[in-house]
Amino acid sequence: MSIMKKMGVLGPLGTHSEAAAQYLSRLLPERPELLVYPDIFAVIQSVEDGEVDSCLVPVENSLEGAINITLDTLARSADLFVASELIWPVHNQLMARPGTQKICRIYSHPQPISQCRGYLQQHYPQAELIKVASTARAAEIVAQEPRGMGAAAICTERGGELNGLVTVAKEIQDNMANATRFFELCRVTAAPHKPVGPAEKMLVICEIDGQKAGALYDVLKEFADRGVNMTRIESRPARTELGAYIFFFDLEVADNEAALREAVAAVARKSKWLKDLGSFPVVRANP
Repeated sequence: MSIMKKMGVLGPLGTHSEAAAQYLSRLLPERPELLVYPDIFAVIQSVEDGEVDSCLVPVENSLEGAINITLDTLARSADLFVASELIWPVHNQLMARPGTQKICRIYSHPQPISQCRGYLQQHYPQAELIKVASTARAAEIVAQEPRGMGAAAICTERGGELNGLVTVAKEIQDNMANATRFFELCRVTAAPHKPVGPAEKMLVICEIDGQKAGALYDVLKEFADRGVNMTRIESRPARTELGAYIFFFDLEVADNEAALREAVAAVARKSKWLKDLGSFPVVRANP
C-alpha cells in the first residue's frame, strides 16, 4: 500500500496558492494531500526538511513582479529543483459579512491591495487599507470582526465563503490579464518525479563578478551565440557585499538541447558559481 504524497502550500485555506495547488494536484499522477503553512519560507522549508514531498510557491506576478522570498530561498538552497511551473490567472473579489452597509476598512495581502488600487481609489477612497499575511487571513479577520464595523476583505471566492462572507464586488483587479507564476519544488534526493508534460523551460541561477566590466554581457552572449532564448532575467543582491548580485535566467528548452547545455556550461565557467534547477513543463491553468 503506497503512502499518500503531500504538498506544502501557503495557508490558511482559501488562498490563491491553495486554489492553484488544488488545480495542479488534479493533473499529477498521484493527487497529493495539501498541507498549509503560515508563510512562503515555511512552505519551502517543509520540502527541504522532508515534511512534504513537494510544494507550490509563487515566484512572479504579472503586475507586481518577482516574489523575492522565493527567489532568495532558491538561491541559497542546494536541495531543490523545479518540477513544474503553473501560470495561474488571478481573480480578486471584495467580500464582507452579510448585511454590511458601509465599508470602512479593507483587509488583504499587500499584492492584491496593489493589484486592485484603481478600483479601491474609485469606489472606496476613504477606506483604511490593512495589509495582512494572506487573502485567506483577511477573510478570517473580517469574519471575526463585530457586525457594523464596516470591514471587508479582498480575497478569493472560496476564501470568503469558507468564512461566511458574501460578495460585494466581483473581479476587482485593475488588469484582467493578471496572473501569477508558481513553481512546484521537489528535493533532488526524492524519488523520481513524473512530469505533467514535456519540458519547456530551464531555470539557472548564478553569481557573476559585478566588478568586472561587461561581465553580464559576456554571460548573455553565451546564450545568444547558441540561439538559446531567454524568457526572463531577474537579479537579487548576493548579500555578501555591496554591488554583488545573483542572476536568475529562465531559458527556453528547444529542440537543440545540446546547444542549451553548452551555453549553461560556458556561463558556469564565467560565474563564481552556478546552479541548474532543472528543466520543467509549464501548465497554463484555465480554472
